[in-house]
Amino acid sequence: MAIKVAVIGSGNIGTDLMIKILREDGALEMAALIGIDPASDGLARARKLGVETSHEGVEGLLRMPDFEDIRIVFDATSAGAHRHNWEALRGHGKQMIDLTPAAIGPYTVPVVNLEEHLDAGNVNMVTCGGQATIPMVAAVNRVAPVHYAEIVSSVSSRSAGPGTRANIDEFTQTTARGIEQVGGAELGKAIIILNPAEPPMLMRNTVFVLSDEADESALRTSIDTMVAAVQSYVPGYRLKQHVQFEYHGTGDPLHIPGRGDFSGVRSSIFLEVEGAGHYLPAYAGNLDIMTSAALGTGERLAQLKFSAEVEQAA
Repeated sequence: MAIKVAVIGSGNIGTDLMIKILREDGALEMAALIGIDPASDGLARARKLGVETSHEGVEGLLRMPDFEDIRIVFDATSAGAHRHNWEALRGHGKQMIDLTPAAIGPYTVPVVNLEEHLDAGNVNMVTCGGQATIPMVAAVNRVAPVHYAEIVSSVSSRSAGPGTRANIDEFTQTTARGIEQVGGAELGKAIIILNPAEPPMLMRNTVFVLSDEADESALRTSIDTMVAAVQSYVPGYRLKQHVQFEYHGTGDPLHIPGRGDFSGVRSSIFLEVEGAGHYLPAYAGNLDIMTSAALGTGERLAQLKFSAEVEQAA
């Protein structure tokens, strides 16, 4: 039996996530889409697809007849709105999956640390840049200790809606902390670029990782394995070119701001993310990787936390 879920946020991200859940026909059952704009395209699409809706925000969700049956709530609103939504829901025993940069719950990247947070009632999906790049930092870190990691995410300005633009500061701060807490880097830095190019560009991510010296083939194997793992839920995720390695000895160190001189190896990883085109255009890989990661997280949590409970009730 599928686990009932609700999505709060009827914008691009919430609508795309709804469509992905409906397409899967697996562990999750789309029970409700919640918004605040009664004229939004997302709520209109949900009604056409037979999904219950409310334009009264989280308060509308609380009043729905089948609210008690919903086990998982995805929040695709904004950092500020998520804080309000969490306060409204935290006493009701729901599992919340946060797609905003609010970072109330622990940072979660499905292929890196999902099963470490099974007891958390609220898990945070970091950011689009974090979902794309943290797996690469973690891939290097499992071969050699990472001292510093810097990521640059370039996305089409067309794929950056009001929520993304309002949360730029939260994006950089949350991504940097995720690089450290999930990726394992001692120090992390994140930069986002909104590119106005026409036609719109696909999401590009550059990852610079400074680590202890390690066997180059072991680093390549770890990175390639991690790329394949991410591709299991984001098929458009790929390396743009071969990973580049640059070695620095004590006589030719790199200077890391805040850390001093560094000797070891710098791995340069270049990524591209193409969206699946379910609701959003293919160039919006930055949004697609968030909804895909959230879906993968929801499916895994449903299997690990709620399946036995629902089967017993049935």
